[in-house]
Amino acid sequence: MTNWKPGASSQVLKQRAELFANLRAFFFDKGIIEVETPVLAGAPVTDLHIQSLTTEISFGNSSKTFYLQTSPEFAMKRLLADNPEPIYQIGKVFRDDPVSKHHNPEFTMLEWYRPGFSMEQLMDEVAELLAPLLESDSFPKFSYRELFETHLNINPHQVGAEEISSIVQERIELNASELEKTDYLQLLMTTVIEPQLPSTCFVYDYPKEQASLAVIEKNVARDIVAKRFEVYCQGMELANGYYELIDVDEQRQRFEADNNARQAHGLEVYPIDEKFLASLESGMPSCSGVALGIDRLFMAIHNIENIDKVISFSLDRV
Repeated sequence: MTNWKPGASSQVLKQRAELFANLRAFFFDKGIIEVETPVLAGAPVTDLHIQSLTTEISFGNSSKTFYLQTSPEFAMKRLLADNPEPIYQIGKVFRDDPVSKHHNPEFTMLEWYRPGFSMEQLMDEVAELLAPLLESDSFPKFSYRELFETHLNINPHQVGAEEISSIVQERIELNASELEKTDYLQLLMTTVIEPQLPSTCFVYDYPKEQASLAVIEKNVARDIVAKRFEVYCQGMELANGYYELIDVDEQRQRFEADNNARQAHGLEVYPIDEKFLASLESGMPSCSGVALGIDRLFMAIHNIENIDKVISFSLDRV
């Protein structure tokens, strides 16, 4: 018999609706404007580790490739460049990653931007949002360096490639060799450090190689770091935030470097979003922004282990 039923129960769907209402009330009370941007994009994120889904749209006798957004980031930043007011969005995003208990290729994301906010101010606001939802007042903050020094006795910003490779070989059963330093660090973070993190916490000041769209600067410990943070909850990455890069020349260089890396790894080279770069050139305000996975947040709130049980129809059910 064909299984036509949803994965989420009727009770879960009602609880999801309550969560959406609570999230919108939080932002309404703070005067943060809800916006909508297209699901389709002319150019996707170029990050080596994020793969986009595509579709073809017909234009008379020809067609053009569009990308299902992996994040509404570029479009929301174009809105900020036009009108520098705080904004948020709740919507569907798509990533071509394997299905797992924590990931469905189509999922729901909350993303918001705060002009004039530092990374630290936005971290505090994220904690303010999560505290009543997770019924917790404990949101410890650890620097990336602090975690690596505590658990592995190394400074991740200064360790050499040979030393980090040796540590990985000792700690992890690994078939691959000659990875980049940032890949070795991520392996250690995932396999050694993440299992030892508190139930809910922030990790901030990542290696500069993991900057993506974040500012790179020297921190109080005099390490050159990416001003970004992640929120971990019950072993899952829940949110990812940046003190946003607004320098158009540096952003273009990063896009080009990403595409060079994609080509070297045999991945599709993506078009660069020229409209986004033009918005930066016009003068986007200094701001911080964060993206938070709502499905994973719901899983954490209700202690549900599989994402299939918190959405109506996961990929296996469509």
